[in-house]
Amino acid sequence: MITIKSQEEIEILREGGLRLAQILTELASRARPGVSSAELDKLGRELAEKNGDRPAFLGYKPKGVKTPYPASVCVSINDEVVHGIPSGEKILEEGDIVAIDMGLIHKNLITDSAVTVIVGGGRGEGGDKDGKNGYSGKNGKKARALVDITRKALDEGIKVALPGNTVGDIGYAIEQFVRPFGYGHAEGLAGHGVGYKVHEDPFVPNTGKKGDGPALRPGMVIAIEPMLTEGAGKVVFDKDGYTVRTKDGKRSAHFEHTVAITENGNQILTKTVN
Repeated sequence: MITIKSQEEIEILREGGLRLAQILTELASRARPGVSSAELDKLGRELAEKNGDRPAFLGYKPKGVKTPYPASVCVSINDEVVHGIPSGEKILEEGDIVAIDMGLIHKNLITDSAVTVIVGGGRGEGGDKDGKNGYSGKNGKKARALVDITRKALDEGIKVALPGNTVGDIGYAIEQFVRPFGYGHAEGLAGHGVGYKVHEDPFVPNTGKKGDGPALRPGMVIAIEPMLTEGAGKVVFDKDGYTVRTKDGKRSAHFEHTVAITENGNQILTKTVN
């Protein structure tokens, strides 16, 4: 069932979204060579709780999964598309493509957002000095392109998230924008409604046809999140039941915003400036 949030609830979501955006900005700045993904997770939880909020993913148990998610932040590295479980053994290296995804519970309402960074190189300019990981030079440019196109694909989806349009319009806009670049869409992974729960209706795919799916109505709050890969987009799950990675081992990127549909358009709730 698709839920409609009140104006008061959207204001609370905006407050929480701003806090989440600030946390992600800090986490992105800390994604440096030698830092473990567990350190990013610990910092994310500390920053959330410092303001009296709670991480939405910690202890969350999706349908079909045996154990609750054990961390506050998803940190997905290179061929890990989403839901990477942080670990002290996962040490970030120069040139790694790192997606940082977090949900925040503020006054009992949830926002969800993700950013992707390239360790030591902003959006991909850098790379390890000896090239052993394959990220320097030409491959550094490829990493930057993947990250930039994924971020721009999110912008394209948000542009058409308007009252009277449909969920299919969002997927169509993202798909048409991405097509000339040849990237794969992570198979079966999509955006979703959010607010009262981490995942709500509607399902918001990153491909689609104009006019398909539920209509967008004022008061709907959705998470739009393109996930692109350098390969075909086929994915597999790790044994942990959460980590989704590319089947062909190709790198991926992920960006996400929580967006409220309004009478006059939309509002991006997970921005540092609202």
